[in-house]
Amino acid sequence: MESAGEYDYIIVGAGTAGCVLANRLTQNQQVEVLLIEAGARDDYLWIHIPVGYLHCIGNPRTDWLFNTEPDAGLGGRALIYPRGKVLGGSSSINGMIYMRGQKEDYDRWAEVSGDDSWRWNEVLPLFKKSEDHHRGASEVHGAGGEWRVEQQRLSWKILDAFRDAAAEVGIGKVDDFNGGDNAGSAYFEVNQRRGIRLNTAKAFLKPAAQRPNLTIMTGCHVERLIVETTATGAVCRGVQFTGGGRAHSASARRETLLAAGAIGSPHILQLSGIGAGDHLHRHGVQPVVELPGVGENLQDHLQLRMVYKVQGVKTLNISAANWFGKMKIGLEYAFLRSGPMSMAPSQLGAFARSGPEHATPNLQYHVQPLSLEKFGDPLHGFPAFTASVCDLRPTARGHVRLATHDSYAPPKITPNYLSTQEDRKTAAAALALTRRIVAAPALARYQPQEFKPGIHYRTEEELAEAAGLIGTTIFHPVGTCKMGKPTDPGAVVDSALRVIGVGGLRVVDASVMPFITSGNTNAPTLMIAEKAAALIVGAQKRPV
Repeated sequence: MESAGEYDYIIVGAGTAGCVLANRLTQNQQVEVLLIEAGARDDYLWIHIPVGYLHCIGNPRTDWLFNTEPDAGLGGRALIYPRGKVLGGSSSINGMIYMRGQKEDYDRWAEVSGDDSWRWNEVLPLFKKSEDHHRGASEVHGAGGEWRVEQQRLSWKILDAFRDAAAEVGIGKVDDFNGGDNAGSAYFEVNQRRGIRLNTAKAFLKPAAQRPNLTIMTGCHVERLIVETTATGAVCRGVQFTGGGRAHSASARRETLLAAGAIGSPHILQLSGIGAGDHLHRHGVQPVVELPGVGENLQDHLQLRMVYKVQGVKTLNISAANWFGKMKIGLEYAFLRSGPMSMAPSQLGAFARSGPEHATPNLQYHVQPLSLEKFGDPLHGFPAFTASVCDLRPTARGHVRLATHDSYAPPKITPNYLSTQEDRKTAAAALALTRRIVAAPALARYQPQEFKPGIHYRTEEELAEAAGLIGTTIFHPVGTCKMGKPTDPGAVVDSALRVIGVGGLRVVDASVMPFITSGNTNAPTLMIAEKAAALIVGAQKRPV
């Protein structure tokens, strides 16, 4: 095995969190940082064209190509489970939506971790630090940071009508989802720069890559962490990985920072002997540290994709139905950086409550001027829109576990969607609310007709069944290395994101969320990395 050298910090994974960490830590020229990424550089054209996610998801060049286990809540279906395998990670293939969630999300994190520094008022400056908001600096937004937030560069009459209809049933229009209360409807703001995707590799890693104290290794697969047991406990000394057909090891003088995401981080921990001992034994891995919470607590947003046929209004189904339409769309993007090629996967958002018992919105809509059977299929041949709605705070919990001790074999991903009565009730209420919106006067002129799931689903139980038939992931896995108090038997990291029982090791990514945020998860992950970087920089004053 060849030595790849010794560094102050080793970062595993160059996704959203890893790119932020690399940038912030290398601002101190006295520390040496190694960033290891399994994927390639982000020089694939379709990463940077917003609609290019269609070419990146399901593409081995940019996607890990994970699948879930067959899910009873979805009628036994297995789902594709995209995760970015490229510099920038999932920020290179995601929907580009900038969404922080609700202030109550972070207050809840503070309560479960016993650390008030995770409260909304404390993390808001971290969101603002990296932000470059199109409206400029304000009480809730930052300006001049690396992470550009812009308005979308197009609108659709059918989406405007849906927004009007939502207002008619009590979901008011708002200007900003990101002030701590996201109730209402608006067009999503996106991480783009003049119609081009902004991923974290461009925003954070590109400037850091010019610094001599950062080493970036791509195409390198981390097989395990190097964990030693000493008289005072377990300590992570570095990582073992393969690259260029050879085995390598790298040593960390200070810390190893696991930023491989909600699927990758628990998988690497388990391969390294950190997890539930009986599970590790069954797969031929020698347990080193007993942490039964590793890989548990998986949470995700299940989107219920309701499709409505319409008349007398333009949708993408028809606009892109022939070569002339496609050429027009291409020219609009080439010359103006606008039009459908500049679109995020979802343009209009809305947040609502499924019932009066919820103090804050527990439903999120992603509304699109298009429809298709499932991701990767062609658009339908009739004009239609899709109103996807998801339960923001599901009670179901899944898990990520080893399939084998082979690090190249994907783990078993079991989300357990709709496995609780509460989630089934919320799903039924969400579909019923969508029908109320679509039946409002503002949409009547377009004569919407329900295509999916179908009007024959009527009772609460029937609607819950329909949810299982049309539900699919919206790609927000979190929680598999849960943050909590060291006395919590399910906690994996403490409030400083240090792995409990292992020195020199932190997890810094969406896996540390004890509860999923009430919205899209990329911006909260970036904030987590900002907080971790600040904690680590503060710790640099201590001797090694």
